[in-house]
Amino acid sequence: MTNQAVMHPMEKLQRQVGSLVKADIIKPTDSLWKIALVFGKDWTYWKGELLEFGFSMQDPVSELLTVEAWDEE
Repeated sequence: MTNQAVMHPMEKLQRQVGSLVKADIIKPTDSLWKIALVFGKDWTYWKGELLEFGFSMQDPVSELLTVEAWDEE
């Protein structure tokens, strides 16, 4: 693997959400649907991606942050 590896879109979302938690904008115990307030018009796309990976909108943000690899099978 090279340093030019492309980041998975879900990894980008994970990093953005992690930044929101670090900034105290949301809490790890908040439900995933709360990030809809931050992502606005992009939320429809991200919600679809989260659902595709088996998340529900009631899952805590911490579950998204603990995913180590976004392998699509």
